[in-house]
Amino acid sequence: MNAPVSTSHRERLTADVVVVGLGPAGSAAAIELRRAGRSVIGIDKAVFPRDKCCGDGLTTLGLRELEHLGLDRSSIPDWFEVGGAAIRSPSGREVFVPLPTTGSYAAVAPRLQLDDALVRLARDLGADIRDGHAFERIHEHADDVDGVGRVTVVADGLEIDPRYVVAADGMWSPVRKSIGANEGGYLGEWHGFRQYARNVTGPASQQLYVWFEPDLVPGYAWSFPLPSGRANIGFGVLRDGDRRIQDMKQLWTDLLTRPHVVEALGDGFELEDRHTAWPIPARVDEATLTAGRVLFTGDAAMATDVMTGEGIGQALLTGRLAAEAIVAAGALQPDVAAAIYRAEVDHHLFADHRMSRALGSVLETSWGARGAIRIVAASGEWGRRNFARWMFEDEPRALVFTPSRWHRHFLARPGAYATQPVTPVPGTA
Repeated sequence: MNAPVSTSHRERLTADVVVVGLGPAGSAAAIELRRAGRSVIGIDKAVFPRDKCCGDGLTTLGLRELEHLGLDRSSIPDWFEVGGAAIRSPSGREVFVPLPTTGSYAAVAPRLQLDDALVRLARDLGADIRDGHAFERIHEHADDVDGVGRVTVVADGLEIDPRYVVAADGMWSPVRKSIGANEGGYLGEWHGFRQYARNVTGPASQQLYVWFEPDLVPGYAWSFPLPSGRANIGFGVLRDGDRRIQDMKQLWTDLLTRPHVVEALGDGFELEDRHTAWPIPARVDEATLTAGRVLFTGDAAMATDVMTGEGIGQALLTGRLAAEAIVAAGALQPDVAAAIYRAEVDHHLFADHRMSRALGSVLETSWGARGAIRIVAASGEWGRRNFARWMFEDEPRALVFTPSRWHRHFLARPGAYATQPVTPVPGTA
């Protein structure tokens, strides 16, 4: 971290905050910081728009965060509202769980478009976006003239002197490695496969599916609808030390021939391009969240839901919390910013992470998944609707056990974007 920095052939810049990585976490931080009047430089090795391997699903948590940021859904051409989910048990039982229509509770938005829309929003608010500039290293300075230490962020063609760094640069964070806090050998809790399909003519063209296949547990497969007869299809499995990548490739090929999957997609569906795969970190309660003037967010904070592998909502949330901590502490109090951020992440995510881990253990076996879906099927319309709200993170998973987060309208709030017209796609039971 203290290696000398060469200034040759680099543009020299200053900012209140440098955001490294411009996925949902980094963009959320940049947007919040700009709204608070802080100068922000955002860097990313990719040039936007760029794709990101992901299921593209947005939970209520993610949707509320996007609404808070001021994202206009119309800026995403392939935004698709979801009215519920069809869930299939390992036994073959299928149950439809509907969502309320008082706002948006679940949606699908391709990351190619979502991430680009967030970057454009940050840029429109005045963030200096430098995509196509890969992070290289951080250099720590001695105290400067006002008695407060600074850091220098070195990137491709850039040398930036900020007060803070928000690291939103993914599971294998180069920033984390640069400061010597790397998680050696860590491969994540989940591994996901994803591919897009076209000519989807079955019910999956309009409806979200979750399949708990006997040979995927612990894990599940999905089909998330998109406009124009397209779908995001894939599966995620918990790493158990036994599954190999080669086995998962064969499993993917086999999965797409199963009668209930073909029935959902329609006989004529076609795969687009190649499948992609990615690891998913879900260990936020053990992650290094801060290091001096660096705050880690999103996958760099290992903030994914350990039960489902969902991470967009958590990324947006941690990005916002990091920005709020920096604003609250001010430039001269990095220790205060770090303490505020760690406390807020604990408050919002730690209890839910532990609850999700406990609940996820029930779904690690076929009999556990069958029993859970049997209970949901027998719970009546009220039970299924509220299960859907819980599944899509309308409320924190461990809310009942964390009184500091209780509120008067538990499972009764309208969804995100409730003041804007929403046309959820109706499901079929």
